[in-house]
Amino acid sequence: MSRTQTWLAPLVLAVVLVVTWGLAVSGGGVPRYFLPGPADVGRRLVADLTSPQVWPYIGLTVAQAVLGALVGALVALPLAALIHKSRIVAAAVNPFLGATQAIPAIALAPLLVLWIGYGLWAVVTLCALMVFFPILISSVHGLRHVPEEIVQAARIDGAGGLRLLLLIEAPLALASVLAGLRNGFTLAVTGAVVGEMVMGGSGLGMLLTVQRDAVDTAGMFSSILILCLIASGAYTLIHAIERRLPV
Repeated sequence: MSRTQTWLAPLVLAVVLVVTWGLAVSGGGVPRYFLPGPADVGRRLVADLTSPQVWPYIGLTVAQAVLGALVGALVALPLAALIHKSRIVAAAVNPFLGATQAIPAIALAPLLVLWIGYGLWAVVTLCALMVFFPILISSVHGLRHVPEEIVQAARIDGAGGLRLLLLIEAPLALASVLAGLRNGFTLAVTGAVVGEMVMGGSGLGMLLTVQRDAVDTAGMFSSILILCLIASGAYTLIHAIERRLPV
């Protein structure tokens, strides 16, 4: 697929969706409080992005998502290396990884409130839990699929243990690690918003709650679109870095 097709395909789909949305609203069968029109949402989005009152909400949500993603990565990456290097650790951990993935991280929110309380660090912990598994699994996958002939050649040259991991295996697995970070950060944004709704906060999750209570549907659409822009921007940035890797 060419670069033009890569950009054109989602653009055409977006136009089709917006036109369909506009036609559904213009027919008059759907109340505006239930589904505002694209023009209403567009005007509200521009107003929100140009308003200094909304940016503190955006900044806090982004900060919580980034901090949660960093905490999750700082735990997941060393554990991935340990699983890769130790068969005993891998055998002990693998069954639990499968079981814990079946538990929605959101379901842990009440426990986090009990253990940590309300506010920033409870939300950051929830974000970290949500990004932990995608980063861990992608990293382990990348380390296990480093070409064996390269590893053997490095060992013949005297590399081993930590040196082999840091200089050979980790760089070759970097694309998989970034893929885990790319998917994990989008989950961190979700965790930040849901965490604020459940555990309190002053970011976009709280703003969405206020807009819901005020039946401000256009405002809710605008906030959701801002969240989409944040997640898409981070996803695109990490993907661009991933594509520039020499491996």
